[in-house]
Amino acid sequence: MRAVKNNTRDAREPRLAAFPAEGTRRTSEPRLAASHNALEETIDLYGIRNWGGEYFDVNRTGDVVVAFEATRGTPVSLKSVIDELRQRGISTPVVLRFPQIIDYQIKKLADAFKAAIQEFGYRREYVPVYPIKVNQKKEVVQEVLNFGDRYNLCIEVGSKAELTVALALTRASESPIICNGVKDEAYLKLALMGKQIGKKVFVVLESLFELRLLLELSKRLKIRPLIGLRLKLSARGSGKWEKSSGDLSKFGFTTTDLLKCLGLLDEERLIDCLHLLHFHIGSQVTDIKRVKYAVKEAARTYAKLRKLCPNLDYLDVGGGLGIDYDGSRTASESSVNYSVQEYANDIIYSIKEVCENEDVREPLVITENGRMVAAPHAVLIFNVINELSLSNGPIRVTNIESKPQVIQEMYDLYARINGKNYREYYHDVVEQRDEMFSLFNLGYLSLEDRGLGQELFWGVCERAIKYAKLAKHMPEEFEDLEHRLSRKFICNFSVFQSIPDSWAIDQLFPIMPIHRLDEAPNRTGYLADLTCDSDGKVDNFIDLRDVKESLELHPLNGEPYYLGVFFTGAYQDVMGDYHNLFGHVHDALVVVDGKGNCHITKIVPGHKVEGVLKVFGYEREELLAEFRSRVSEGVAREGLKTDWGNHVMREYEAALGSYTYLTLDK
Repeated sequence: MRAVKNNTRDAREPRLAAFPAEGTRRTSEPRLAASHNALEETIDLYGIRNWGGEYFDVNRTGDVVVAFEATRGTPVSLKSVIDELRQRGISTPVVLRFPQIIDYQIKKLADAFKAAIQEFGYRREYVPVYPIKVNQKKEVVQEVLNFGDRYNLCIEVGSKAELTVALALTRASESPIICNGVKDEAYLKLALMGKQIGKKVFVVLESLFELRLLLELSKRLKIRPLIGLRLKLSARGSGKWEKSSGDLSKFGFTTTDLLKCLGLLDEERLIDCLHLLHFHIGSQVTDIKRVKYAVKEAARTYAKLRKLCPNLDYLDVGGGLGIDYDGSRTASESSVNYSVQEYANDIIYSIKEVCENEDVREPLVITENGRMVAAPHAVLIFNVINELSLSNGPIRVTNIESKPQVIQEMYDLYARINGKNYREYYHDVVEQRDEMFSLFNLGYLSLEDRGLGQELFWGVCERAIKYAKLAKHMPEEFEDLEHRLSRKFICNFSVFQSIPDSWAIDQLFPIMPIHRLDEAPNRTGYLADLTCDSDGKVDNFIDLRDVKESLELHPLNGEPYYLGVFFTGAYQDVMGDYHNLFGHVHDALVVVDGKGNCHITKIVPGHKVEGVLKVFGYEREELLAEFRSRVSEGVAREGLKTDWGNHVMREYEAALGSYTYLTLDK
C-alpha cells in the first residue's frame, strides 16, 4: 500500500502534543534476549499475527503496537497512548480510533476491484458504498467520506434520519446515495427532493406498496425518480446471518412481484427511471462459494431485465464481505475463507461471464462493505479491577485431628492426591462435600468447618485438573470442572454498551492484554463486566482450532492491567444499550505522523452520569432540587450540622458530573 495523500490529513492537525511510539517502558538487552522465546510463545498464544497482522503486532518490550505503512517502521504502543490519555485525565474504558486504518481499508477494497476489472477486461466501473448503519458516529462517517471521495464512494441509508446525514455530508454529485429500508411518504419525499437538487439519490423499493406511494408522489411533485428494485434471491449467505437471506428473507421482491413492478412502471411511463438492481445475502458471509452463487443468480436477473429496461445500469451486490476475527482463514462464523482480492475477482468475473452469455452491457458494480471498512479501526481498552477464584492456593490446617471426621477425610484427600489416584480422589471428595453440606444443614458443623471444607473441596478439584491435563486424553468431566474453576476477572466496562454483539449473538472478538506480553500469563479465566447481570460477561474467546472458554491472563500486580478488544468499529458503537446506566465510553482519535509519533487529534468524552440520566428523562436541576429536600429532611431528623448537608450536596453534584465507569486507574 502507498502512503495516504497529505491532503487527507489537513483536518487532523494535532491539538495535543505528539509522543514517541515506544512509550516509556524500556527493557535491557540481556533481559530481552532471555525472554525472546517466552515473548514469541505469548504472541502465538493470542494469535495476533494471524488476525491482526496487517495493523497490529507486539514489540520487543511486550506491548501491543499499531503498525502499518503510516508508522514507517516505527510502531506505536497502545499502552503509551493510554498512558498519555491518563496524564490528560482520561481514564479507561476508552475506544482508540485509528482513522488511517479506515483509509487503508477503503483503498484495499477499491484497489482489489480495480485489479479485477483490469484482469478480466471488465468495461465498466466499480463504486464502493458505505452503509451508514455500520457506524453512524460523525468522526467515522466524515473520515469515510473525506478519504472515499477519490473513489466516488457513496453512502447507503436505511432510514429518514440517515438520509438527512447523507444529503448534507456527501459533496460529489456523481456519488450515489442508496436508499434502503422501509419507507413512508416523508422518507420518499426527502429522497425526491435530493434528486431535484442534483444528487444521485436511488430509491431502492422493497414492496409494491412503496412503489405505488413513490409513483403517486412523483406525479404530485413532478419529479422523475431514480428507482432501484431489491431482489429476493434463492441463494443464501453463510455464517450468523444466513437465515436473513434466501426465499424467506425479510426484504426484497420475488420474481413474480418484480414483474408486477415492471408492469406498473410501464403503465406510468416510468420504465426508464429504473436504474439499479439490488440484492443482499447477509452480513459476514464466511464462505466465498455463497457469494459466487448469489452474484451469478443476480447477474442473470440483471441481464434479463436489462433487455426490458434500457436505463438499468447498476448492479448493487450488497454487503457480506467479512472480517477474519479469529485469524483461521476458514468458513467458521468468526472468519472468512477468502481474501478481499478473491471476493472482488469472483464478483467481477461472474457478472462479466453472465453478461457476455446474455449479450448485454455490463453494469456498474456497487458493493456495500461497511464491516470490512470500519471494524478494524477501533480498539476498546479497559482495565481489570480484580480477580476472583474458588481456589485460594495452598491450604494449611493446624490441629486437623480436632476437626470433624468429614473434614479430616477431605484434608487427607487434598494432601494425598497424585497422578495415579486423582480421578478416584475427585469422586471421593464430591461425596464428602455432599456429606459435609448435610451435616451443616443438620447443625453438626460450625460455619468455620463448612468454610474449610469448601476450600478443601476446591483445592482437590484444582489439583485433579492439574493431573488430568498431564494425561494423554483429558476426561470430559475434568474439562467441565476446569471451566467451573476458571477465575473471574472483574473488568471496567459494560458488555451491553461496548460489545453488545458478544452478548446478543455470541460474536467473537480478538481479546488480549495490550502489555506485559514479555511475561508468560499464568492465569486462565473469563471476563465479567460492571453490570448487575449474569449475562454481563465474556466467556468465549478466539482460537485457531476451536472456541476457548477461558482467556490466559497475567496476575494483577498493583499496577493498572489493560485488556484490548479489537475490531469493534462496526455496529458496536451504535447498538449498545444503557444497562445499569453505563453510558458511552471515551473516544480518542489517534493519527500517526510517519515518523513513528502519534497524535491524539480529538478526544470525545464519554457519558457523565447526568448525561445518561437525561436520556431517560431525569433532568439535573430537578434531581438536585429533590435531593436537596431529602438532605434537609435528613439533617433536621438526625440533628446534623448544616455544613454536613452542604458537603453531601457537593458530593452528589460531583457524582452527577462524573464518568459512569470506575476511575480506579487514575
